[in-house]
Amino acid sequence: MTPPPATVPPHADTPAPGLKRSLQARHLSMIAIGGSIGTGLFVASGAMVSRAGPGGALLAYVLIGAMVYFLMTSLAELAAYMPVAGSFSTYGSLYVDPGFGFALGWNYWYNWAVTVAVELVAAQLVMQYWFPAVPGVWWSALFLLLVFALNVISVRGFGEAEFWFALIKVLTVLSFVVLGLLMILGVFRGQPSPGLSHLTLGEAPFVGGMPALLGVVMIAGFSFQGTELVGVAAGESVDPARNIPRAVRQVFWRILLFYVLAVGVIGVLLPYTDPNLIKTDLREVGVSPFTLVFERAGLALAAGVMNAVILTAVLSAGNSGLYASTRMLYNLAVEGRAPAVFKRLSGHGVPVPALLATTAMGALCFLSSLGEGQTVYLWLLNLSGMTGFIAWLGIAISHYRFRRGLQVQGIDIAGLLPYQSPFFPWGPFFAFGMCLLVVLGQSFDALHGSGPVPWGDLIATYLGIPVFLAMWWGWRLVHGSRLVPYAEMHFPGALEHRRRPQ
Repeated sequence: MTPPPATVPPHADTPAPGLKRSLQARHLSMIAIGGSIGTGLFVASGAMVSRAGPGGALLAYVLIGAMVYFLMTSLAELAAYMPVAGSFSTYGSLYVDPGFGFALGWNYWYNWAVTVAVELVAAQLVMQYWFPAVPGVWWSALFLLLVFALNVISVRGFGEAEFWFALIKVLTVLSFVVLGLLMILGVFRGQPSPGLSHLTLGEAPFVGGMPALLGVVMIAGFSFQGTELVGVAAGESVDPARNIPRAVRQVFWRILLFYVLAVGVIGVLLPYTDPNLIKTDLREVGVSPFTLVFERAGLALAAGVMNAVILTAVLSAGNSGLYASTRMLYNLAVEGRAPAVFKRLSGHGVPVPALLATTAMGALCFLSSLGEGQTVYLWLLNLSGMTGFIAWLGIAISHYRFRRGLQVQGIDIAGLLPYQSPFFPWGPFFAFGMCLLVVLGQSFDALHGSGPVPWGDLIATYLGIPVFLAMWWGWRLVHGSRLVPYAEMHFPGALEHRRRPQ
């Protein structure tokens, strides 16, 4: 059977049919960093310090931060050259295998649709802090309607909401870092500054050895998921060739500031033996490491303020998840890999049928978390956990093959690519290796623990991989697709940049 040709999307400054390029540079910048600031930093970072010590937590964030930055430079090169709503799904189809792109797209849609449901449940827990008597289901329904409204109005509605959500998170982290540094220097009165004594307390700075470090690397990896959203948003951004590289260049410094410095402050001010640090439930907002530090600085309203910030992070994740999954489903329909109804657009350029389907998926997953359906919900959640890492692996593979195709065809990239990743080929290699380590390391604790192996949990954790492979190879069997040869890759606008034979 002859495989269908991969759909070649519009090049560079031409938007996908009907989509509006309304996202400004400031939107992209906040989307790029806002996607990586969430409950992982505000809540789970304390558990990382407790488990691996201040040095182990810091090293984990440095390693994963470097991996994410390399991945983002790879994605920026692809997205600046070919800004489409399908992002790495489209790149995977064109430069790896049409079946690979098909599986990437559907897995990514499913991942973010389930994430919307996860954030709806998290919002319930946050609101219980203020309104313990109100049934949580009402808060979930209200917030689902809110993020739906933000997305259905226009892409600018999503962009503005995400800008302000992200700005609140950024200002919170900045305030935390500045306040923490002043506390370390002894500027604030009250509790005396611990200096650097917590860095040598007990087993610190590295606690638990390599197993503990590997374990917190996994947690850090999940914390950074969402940074790739800027690639999906490229399809609706103004001047993507200029604004996407600018947003990605800022990611490195923001990761350094927001994660490395914040975790460093936590490790210095809070001993890893503090029993409050092991708690990661959103019901326990009072023991968020951010709350603990603010309270020790004498801010009596710290818990309430941090609860509001965490609610912002939850709504931001739900808003971004609904946007990303909607655009991925829309692009799959445009490329003939999803029902055609999902490529219909409103007058404001919003793929409303795709938005409705994604919202329904999020609502169904949320409802399954109630009562007897909780087991189903947990399996759906576990199934989605691996798909973010699969998307990252797909970005690294697509970028490497994209560049190799340009080399094989003798195309001069200097005039073709608006942005060139400064780390090729080592950047994609490092990102691929680190991401693979995170994926394979998910089972390390379970297989090396003293108790019986929890096979049910292991299967749930890794179920996303065989599902992805089944979709990939299922497409190949049905359509007869194959790995795209380098010599047959299509590069829009590249004809005039081919080197002439000597």
